[in-house]
Amino acid sequence: MDKDRPQSARWKRRVLWTGFFPASMLVVYGILFAVMPDKALMALRSSGHVFLNISVPLFLVFILMLVLNLFLKRAYTAKFIGKGVGIKGIILTATAGIISIGPIYAWYPLLKELREKGVGNTLIAIFLSNRAVKPFLLPMMIAYFGWTYVLILTVFTILGSLGVGYCVGALVKEKSSLSFHV
Repeated sequence: MDKDRPQSARWKRRVLWTGFFPASMLVVYGILFAVMPDKALMALRSSGHVFLNISVPLFLVFILMLVLNLFLKRAYTAKFIGKGVGIKGIILTATAGIISIGPIYAWYPLLKELREKGVGNTLIAIFLSNRAVKPFLLPMMIAYFGWTYVLILTVFTILGSLGVGYCVGALVKEKSSLSFHV
């Protein structure tokens, strides 16, 4: 339906929808400032703190996306994490999910970019699922719960991510011709 429209009409609609949320937030803050200026200032400060907290991880992810776009071509991506990558691609994706840092929403733009370069839904689901395993938190978990519990939980989390990835890959159709096959 959207492809039948001229390019300029699609662009205008996209600009309108992109600006809708910020514009509506400005209206809400404006009304709040008129009614309760002290609460509006407190809310604005809180929003500013959230923005500052997410800006560094988002900046790092955008830099990583820039580097990937400059040096990582679709064929190279497909070779390591595209169709039929086998166990090496799974291990690479799971490891990347485990060692990734920062808030998960900061990774969404990069994962979208990788998906457009041919990475399958299975591997993206494996990456996202393995974000639950955080090596820097393991010593604290071991102190609270013990080695046995943490080891079993970590192994099951990683194995569960493979199951989740396989189910997502089987249930969600790939946008590209590249997909993961066990």
